[in-house]
Amino acid sequence: MPFQDPYQQAKLAGASEVRSDSAPEASPDFFHKLPMRTILPFINGGIAGIIATTLVQPIDMIKVRLQLSGEASKSGFTTSPISVFRDITSTGKLIDLYTGISAGILRQAVYTTARLGLFDTTVGFLTVKASEQHRSINFKERASAGLMAGGFAAMLGNPADLALIRMQSDSLKPIHERQNHRHALSALKDIARSEGLVALWAGATPTVARAMALNFGQLTFFYEAKHILKDAGLTSQSQTVGALAIAGFFASFFSLPFDFVKTRLQKQVSNEDGKLPYKSMSDCFEKVAREEGILSFYRGFSTYYGRIAPHAIWLEVCRSNVSIDENSTYRIT
Repeated sequence: MPFQDPYQQAKLAGASEVRSDSAPEASPDFFHKLPMRTILPFINGGIAGIIATTLVQPIDMIKVRLQLSGEASKSGFTTSPISVFRDITSTGKLIDLYTGISAGILRQAVYTTARLGLFDTTVGFLTVKASEQHRSINFKERASAGLMAGGFAAMLGNPADLALIRMQSDSLKPIHERQNHRHALSALKDIARSEGLVALWAGATPTVARAMALNFGQLTFFYEAKHILKDAGLTSQSQTVGALAIAGFFASFFSLPFDFVKTRLQKQVSNEDGKLPYKSMSDCFEKVAREEGILSFYRGFSTYYGRIAPHAIWLEVCRSNVSIDENSTYRIT
């Protein structure tokens, strides 16, 4: 199911009504039955998210290391994307850039499936309601749908997000302190056993805040930018790519501070005295601002944007060209 403009969704909905009135109603097959039509946006969102994440995982790995550089600077940790890349691949293994990929895939299977599925479903519902009122869906409605979908999905996906951060930061620890998680499920099991089930939702507050900010910037500004680019006379493909790049900038700007704090909170573990470096999201914001400076929250912005924008573009490409739809079990166009 492609990431369609709400106006196009309303148009298609209207066309569907005309066809149903002018032709005998056929017995619905598996993909046309209501339960399957309801979950298709979720399935397609998950498929697209997994493919997109696999493609940009190396950038995400570098982004996380940059965000932890302030804590690791005393150990000689380097702080530019190129030097971080060299540090990660110093053993000659490019595959190390894919550390935590199993957790990344698990996160997409949960988070992106829920986020895009809920957003598409909600926008579709709001589009129909707006059409009945002879108007178009507005900015406020799209923003509300993005905030709701992002926040709920982030809460569901927090354990997988936590596992991803732990796996990506493990090699920064002294050898005797490393957990060496084999895969995401192993990491989740180890964390739950040693820290308790509640620990799986460590950093949930900034995770939800990040997701809401990200969705507000990405899913909302996408439509606004696309309409502007359409008026500029660009081709449909150029409109989509350009709008995603613009929306990715706003999404990065709004969400990076929360992403930074999320990474710090999810990476931390109790010391020998049972104390954590940061007590809460606000405590982390305060300590980082005081000890590392306000601008540190935007450390690695170019890398973060280099992860967000391409991920959004690949996500849209995958959703538009590789999906399950109502007419066939699997579609690659």
